[in-house]
Amino acid sequence: MTSYEILRERFAPVFERIAAGAWDRDRERVLPHEPIAELNAAGFGALRVPTARGGYGVSVQTQMRLLIDLAAADSNIAHQYRSHFGFVETLPWQSEAVRERWYPRVAAGQSVGNASTERGGNALGTLNTTLKPAGPQWTLTGSKFYCTGTIFADYTRVSAQVMGADGEPTAERYFAVVPVNGPGVQVYDDWDGFGQRLTGTGTTEFDGVAVDPLDVLPRVRGTAEAVHEAAFFQLVLLAVQAGIARNARDDAAALVARRSRTFNTGSGKPFREEDLIQAEVGKIAAKAFAAEATVLAAARAIDAAWDHYAADGFSQEPGRVPAEAHTAELAVEAAHVEVPELVLAAAQALFQTVGASATSTSKGLDRHWRNAQTVATHNPIAFRARSLGDFHINGTTPVGLNAIGEATSSSAVTPSATA
Repeated sequence: MTSYEILRERFAPVFERIAAGAWDRDRERVLPHEPIAELNAAGFGALRVPTARGGYGVSVQTQMRLLIDLAAADSNIAHQYRSHFGFVETLPWQSEAVRERWYPRVAAGQSVGNASTERGGNALGTLNTTLKPAGPQWTLTGSKFYCTGTIFADYTRVSAQVMGADGEPTAERYFAVVPVNGPGVQVYDDWDGFGQRLTGTGTTEFDGVAVDPLDVLPRVRGTAEAVHEAAFFQLVLLAVQAGIARNARDDAAALVARRSRTFNTGSGKPFREEDLIQAEVGKIAAKAFAAEATVLAAARAIDAAWDHYAADGFSQEPGRVPAEAHTAELAVEAAHVEVPELVLAAAQALFQTVGASATSTSKGLDRHWRNAQTVATHNPIAFRARSLGDFHINGTTPVGLNAIGEATSSSAVTPSATA
């Protein structure tokens, strides 16, 4: 296992180049294809690939530390790795044939995007994207939105409703992993969010795409894999937000340090010597510290659960979920409630340090708040807070995010129905 310090030194020059161009890319809306390709070539996508399989074999905590470093350079680039890292996390639960197929590809710098969510029209618990048996292969058809990372990736992992030989939908939903540039796949850069504008979170369409059986991966709810993946996906978002807070801290400090103009309502000293301004920057730094510390505490809880998964041979048996998995899930939920508030407050406080000049579009300081707010909206914080409260009051096991769809009165579920 390679240490954080060694990897930080390895990636630092790349992070510095990424940071230098972050604001220009955001302002001109230039997708970061080249920086991501450079990171992949340097092995950033293989952080969690075992060393015996050609990767770095790091812990989740080390991975999140590096991801925070990257997010401080450019939160868009860090965010788009969420899909790829999530895919790699699931590989230990797959067959040896699947691992032999994907670990070498990831170690060689190839990446996997995401195509799970549909923009609307699918009932909760179902999908309009279909996966049909077609002789020795399968056929994938449908349209997805929020396909973060896919536009930069070599492959994308698509959630789909499995169809029976009779053409009727079954109760199963599988993942299909397909080449992004393959026949029948079309990727659109149509994400129009006001923040995280360069994550490639747009539409991907699939028109009769042929899928090798080895690239059809079952989804089994109620397993340790399902609990782990749900918590891990949320942790990545929190790491991205922690990086944004650190970036806001650094920008605030740099702005104050070089400012010479002041106000007659102050002491008349340069801003960098003003006690009250120093305190404002200190508060931003404290929020950034608290956000990062919270994320890393949750990462350590996931690492503790990972040891139990490994000891159990990465069992796919439904219901065979160690208690440590739910402890980790609760840690991530607690972080999910607090970290966005800390980061948004840090991004907002940035404008209290130097006055109206901070709002100049030439500085691009608004991007920290825009980006933090966009990431924070990915899952309703109120749902996480409710889950935490239910656990501490009633001992109810938390329920991971299993599906998104149109709700009806008959689609309401209880925790026991989806655990």
